[in-house]
Amino acid sequence: MKRILLLAAAWACCALGVAGIAIPVLPTTPLLLAATFLFARSSPRLHAWIVSSRLYCLYVAPFKAAGGMPLAAKAKALLMTYAVMGISAYLVQKPVVWAILACCAVLIAYIILVRVPSVKSERVAALRSARTKAE
Repeated sequence: MKRILLLAAAWACCALGVAGIAIPVLPTTPLLLAATFLFARSSPRLHAWIVSSRLYCLYVAPFKAAGGMPLAAKAKALLMTYAVMGISAYLVQKPVVWAILACCAVLIAYIILVRVPSVKSERVAALRSARTKAE
C-alpha cells in the first residue's frame, strides 16, 4: 500500500512538474526533485528513468550539481513567467485576477532572485561537461 501511494504521489509531482514548464505558478524543478525522491523510494526502474530523462537533465541536474541557477537562466525564467502572466492579465480583465497575478509575480521574483542561489554559467557548463565525460 505504501509503495502504491508513493508511486501515485511521484507521478502527480512529475505531471505537475511537466505542466510547470508552461504554467508560471507551478515550479518545475522542485516538483521534479520531489518526483525523483518519491520514485527512488518506490521504484528503482522509474527512478532510473526519471534521472535519465531530458527534463531532469535540463532542469534538475544543473541545479543539483551547481547548487543554484545562472543569472541568465533566472532572467529567462522571470521573462517567460511575466510574459505568460501578462497575457493572462490582458485576457482576463478583472482587477481581482490582476491582484492575484501581481502577488504571484512578487513571490516568484523573491524566490528566483533571493532564495535561489546564483551560480556562474561557467560552473554549470563545467559540471555538465564533466557529467558527459563520466557517462
